[in-house]
Order: sequence, then C-alpha cells, then structure tokens
Amino acid sequence: MSNWNAGYVAEVAYTYGYYEELNPLRLQLPLLAAGLALPARGTACELGFGQGVSVNIHAAGSTTRWFGNDFNPAQAAFAQELAGAAGAGAHLTDESFEQFCRRDDLPDFDFIALHGIWSWVSDENRALIVDFLHRKLKVGGVAYISYNTQPGWAAMMPLRELLSEHSRVMAAPGVGVLSRIEGAIDFVDRMIATQPRYMLANPLLADRFDKLKALDRNYLAHEYFNMDWQPMAFSKAAALLAEAKLDFAASATYTDHVDMLNLTAEHQQFLAGIPDPIFRETTRAFLVNQQFRKDYWVKGARKLTPFAQAKAIRAVRVLLVTPRDEVVMSVHGVLGDADMDELVYGPVLDLLFDHRICTIGELEQELAGREVSLAALLQIILVLISKGSVNAVQDEAEIVAARPQTDRLNRHLLELALERTDLTTLASPVTGGGVFVPHLQQLLLRATLQGRHLPEELVSATWPVLLRMNRLLSKDGQVLQTEQENLAELYRHAHYFTECELPILQAFGILD
Repeated sequence: MSNWNAGYVAEVAYTYGYYEELNPLRLQLPLLAAGLALPARGTACELGFGQGVSVNIHAAGSTTRWFGNDFNPAQAAFAQELAGAAGAGAHLTDESFEQFCRRDDLPDFDFIALHGIWSWVSDENRALIVDFLHRKLKVGGVAYISYNTQPGWAAMMPLRELLSEHSRVMAAPGVGVLSRIEGAIDFVDRMIATQPRYMLANPLLADRFDKLKALDRNYLAHEYFNMDWQPMAFSKAAALLAEAKLDFAASATYTDHVDMLNLTAEHQQFLAGIPDPIFRETTRAFLVNQQFRKDYWVKGARKLTPFAQAKAIRAVRVLLVTPRDEVVMSVHGVLGDADMDELVYGPVLDLLFDHRICTIGELEQELAGREVSLAALLQIILVLISKGSVNAVQDEAEIVAARPQTDRLNRHLLELALERTDLTTLASPVTGGGVFVPHLQQLLLRATLQGRHLPEELVSATWPVLLRMNRLLSKDGQVLQTEQENLAELYRHAHYFTECELPILQAFGILD
C-alpha cells in the first residue's frame, strides 16, 4: 500500500480555521506601504488548503478564479462540497504536491498562497513548491508564505522532538494519534516535574509548554507531530525563494509596519545601519525573537514613484466593521499593549462611524484641517485593520459580481450550523474575505433571513435548535441550567444582535 500521506498527520482532520492573509485584497496596503506596484487578481492558487474554508470564502467573495490542492481526500471532499454550494468555480483537488505542481493544465497565477505548509513538508516537496512558484507565478505576481521561523523556535525545538519521538517509539502498537499525543504530553509533563537542567537553562519553556497543553489536540497533531517539521531562518527561506526569482516584499502582519509597536528606539537605530534588506530582516527576527512569519514575496518587484504610490494609497477603500463605541483603544505589538491616542484615532473612527465605505483619499480630505499626513493616515489604517476594526473593500463591480456567490455559500454554512458549531466564518462580497460569526449569531442570522426580526421571534426560532444540539448558554462564565435562565440570556443576545450586529453584517454585505 502506498504511503500517500508522506509522513504528514492524516488520521485526524485539520481545523476549520479561516486565514485572512490568504485574501489577495489584503496584500494591497503592505505592498503600497513598501512602495511596490500591485498585482492583478485574476487567478489565484492555495497549496495545501486544509478543509478549504479560506479558499472557498475567497473564491466566493471575489471574481478571482481559484485553484488548489490538499492531499487528504476527506478534507478535499469537504472543500469541494463548499465549492459546489458557492458555485464560484473553484477548482479543488485531493492531489499531492507532486501531482498538482506538475500538472500542465493549470493557468499562470497572479497570487499563490501557502499557509504554514512551508514548515511541514519534506525538502523534496519544498523543492517542488519552489519550482511551481518559478513556473506558475506570473511576472509581477505575489506569493504569500507563512512558516515557523528562527530564532523564536530555537529553545522549543528539542522539546518538540521529544514529544514527537515519544509518540513514535513509546506508544503501544495500534494506538491512535490523539492518544499518542496525550501520552507524549503526560511524559513531558512528568519530566518537567523533575526539574531537568534544560528547562532551568530555558526558564520560559515551562510556560510555553503549559500553553501548548491547552491547545486543540487536532491542531497539535498537525502542528507538532508530523514527520517533517522545520522552522527556518528568514535568510534560508529567502535563498530558496530566490531560485523562483522571488524578492521579499513586505510582512503580511500589519503591525509589523509600525516600528514603535515592536522595536525600541535603539533597535530601530541598529537596524537602520544595515543596508542589505535580507540581512536586516534576519537581524530583526533576533530583536523581536520571531517564532512565526507571514510574508509577501513578489516576482519582479516594481517600485512606484512617490506620486504613483500616494495616488494608489488614496484610492484604497475602507470600511469600519465594528461599532464605533466598541473599538478598544489599544493595540498589541512585540513590546506589549500600546494605547491608541483618541486625538489621533478618534477623528478617523468618527468619519467611519456609520459604516460608509470611504477611500483613504476621502478621509485625508476630511482631516485636512488637522494636518494629518498621508503617511500618518496610512499607519492609522494599518493599525485599525490589524485590530479587525476596519477592513479594506473591493470596488463596486466586484461586490456586485460576488454577492450571489457569497449568498449561496453563506446559506449553506448557515444550514450546517443546525448540526455543527466548528464553522465560524461567513463570506463577505464587500471585503472579498471572511467574517467571524460565532455559532449562536449564525442561528440568529438564519432566523433573520427567514423573515424573523423581533428579538422574541429570533428566540423562538433559535432555542429549539440549541435544545436539540444540547447546547446551553453561559453567563459570567457559568453554564445556565434552567430553561428560564437560558431563554432570558438568549433574549439578551437576540436584542443585541438586532441592535448592534445586524448593521455590521449589512455593512459586510452578508444580508440586505
């Protein structure tokens, strides 16, 4: 029998997460901040799409033609189910990297995305991916690659190897992967209790291991227990991607573009003295102890003139996607939480309060009397997007074209909410991406789409579903036991949903 999984965990399903960085629309601000020209968005590909949540949301939410593969047939089948429901024409297969990357019938791509795959494949598959990027990414196209990196993983690597080795050699024959994981965690837990010198030399590891123990076991299976697992220094990744003619463009983590959130003044001065961009980025990883990277790479990076850069930034459309009074005025960076000055951010939020789509140029004009430079306004928008308070928006033609597709996909996802709770993202034709909508809100939205609008109507439609699924509500961290308590809490949720959450979902284009 062939080893089709090639050492990758296939016994348990991957999680149903959504990853916003895989949305091609999201790359425009980081690239423009770096002064680089934007690619087209006609064709896109996700290598290793997992359960296919992201790829289907992005296919439904745009006019982009999406392709992708995931070698796990169960995951590919679910992805194809979503694709069929959306009717957006996504071409998704259960082919391996070797099969998919060597196909001769694929188009060339404007955007190719790999979320996490880079760290969890063999050297042979990494070479296939580099060759695929070389051949199939268009000139001017962008690749998104995220991966575990050094030096942040340096101290943890031996502990991960110990967990993985215990799973391989100490588990009884025939024991499933989840039981092997529990056994490995228990073993390392008992080892730590003996105060090994390695832990004493790396005192932060105990806390990191405690956080690991709290993670979803399916996630741990794929994150820690594959045969291939290689955190990679930025310089090595850059050298490999140079073989595909790719240049580093920008971090996909928006807060990375705001130095004061991550680097001390001394750090910034030190990095400013390094002329080589690759070595500067490699050094920066030491200053911030980077563990995970999310990066955009360009084939044939073209520098914009200052005039063209400013014009393109001003044309970016944005939308406030949280209630104005619920925006928490702090942002997290490597240096910790930083307060957001109300005098700086408040005027921008006030202009966006009614969830009206504005261009950055329009915001600049409205703020003209406050002497806010375009560079400062760009930084404000980057911070607000990083928090999930603001999103970039597609043009009107794309929104209109995507709306029927997102409607179909969302209806399918809302039907699935009658039987499962692990799909927490809906598709927006406005942003071309995903919107976090928890299970209870999905049920309330489903009832709304059926014509129920009053809070008591939403409650009467939703409570029987929760009962059937044996899901009780919680309040102040305590599970509510009586029906009366649950109905009262459900009514409170329904009232808040109609008053505060429906306007946001309408702004996202998820309902009229």
